[in-house]
Amino acid sequence: MTAPTSPVRDRIRALPAAELPAYVYDLAALREHAASVRAALPERVELYYAAKANPEPEILAALGPYVDGYEVSSGGELAHVAKAVPGRPLAFGGPGKTPAEITGALERGVTRFHVESVHELHVLAALAARTVPDATVAVLLRFNLPLSTASLAGSSLAMGGRPTPFGLDPADAGTVVRLLTDGTYPQLALRGVHAHLASGLDAAEQLSVAESVVGWAAELAARHRIRLAEVNVGGGMNVDYRTPEDRFDWTAYGKGLARLVAAHPGLTLRIEPGRALTAYCGWYATEVLDVKRSHGEEFAVVRGGTHHLRTPATKGHDQPCSILPVDAWPHPWPRPTAEDGRVTLTGQLCTPKDLLARHVPAAGLRAGDRVAFALAGAYAWNISHHEFLMHPRPGFHFLGGTAD
Repeated sequence: MTAPTSPVRDRIRALPAAELPAYVYDLAALREHAASVRAALPERVELYYAAKANPEPEILAALGPYVDGYEVSSGGELAHVAKAVPGRPLAFGGPGKTPAEITGALERGVTRFHVESVHELHVLAALAARTVPDATVAVLLRFNLPLSTASLAGSSLAMGGRPTPFGLDPADAGTVVRLLTDGTYPQLALRGVHAHLASGLDAAEQLSVAESVVGWAAELAARHRIRLAEVNVGGGMNVDYRTPEDRFDWTAYGKGLARLVAAHPGLTLRIEPGRALTAYCGWYATEVLDVKRSHGEEFAVVRGGTHHLRTPATKGHDQPCSILPVDAWPHPWPRPTAEDGRVTLTGQLCTPKDLLARHVPAAGLRAGDRVAFALAGAYAWNISHHEFLMHPRPGFHFLGGTAD
């Protein structure tokens, strides 16, 4: 759905022009979607939210009843999430964890780490022995598994299956398993395997990857005569910006995961979606400042741009949007109006890459009309280059919350 929900549309229309651009989030819609995802997952499948997708405290809190915990990828993210949703389980992942970050996580009571290298395992063991000598720290070994190119054919972003800085090389599996099982590091407990290999996969592709990861983990456990309690198959569920009505099939995915856990008694699976949970609840709302023609094409310049909403520039897509006409025109000068049926929407930045959506069907678009860009609930504001040209920051509105 590209059109904003009724509460979002009403809020966008009601905002003064000086308060645009603005992010508007529908927390009721978010809770409804998260509840449907949770209901689709079988027993022995844990749902963690990848906080990097959107770490706004209101978003984290709204997801609370539906997730088993949160995955964080830096010391700053860890501190932020721990404050926003205190007492909830956290898993600390990401490459390049510093000793200070690891120590801080241990001091905060985090006892689940995704280990990305042999060096990181040594560092974690030494710091755990010094910081929490009486605690047992659970380790999931993240591996960059050699899945076939066909398995990741639909991926929009490959994190594994080829040379990348993410995860352990499978050749190191014997080394790290021995360190965790021969008494070398008694304060660390090998809990399982983690493998987030790609993003942008549909349900059938995700299931194929999950089956491969679980199969590889089972072979590892059999080879070393150990028991793995958990396999984390990551996130990366597809969000289609071209046809946003085509959503990830959570029902089919849940049924496939049910078959997978049934085939492996005693094993818990964990998934860590981010974008696929929150993208649909957010809109980036702005106002058309100018409409003009250049070399036979029409352009509309809007307040803000990709320094607020970086996703279309990063992924090279057109951000889905809806036009909200505004009839009032309070100015004494003529009102610029589009003459063609399609208009390219750009921001205020001094770069041709500041494109939000190309050739949008917007006959009669006028300066002063408003635009609501959909699917802005994930990897939007928090990954954007905010300070470029020092334009004002957007406002933030959370609808359907307890204080709304």
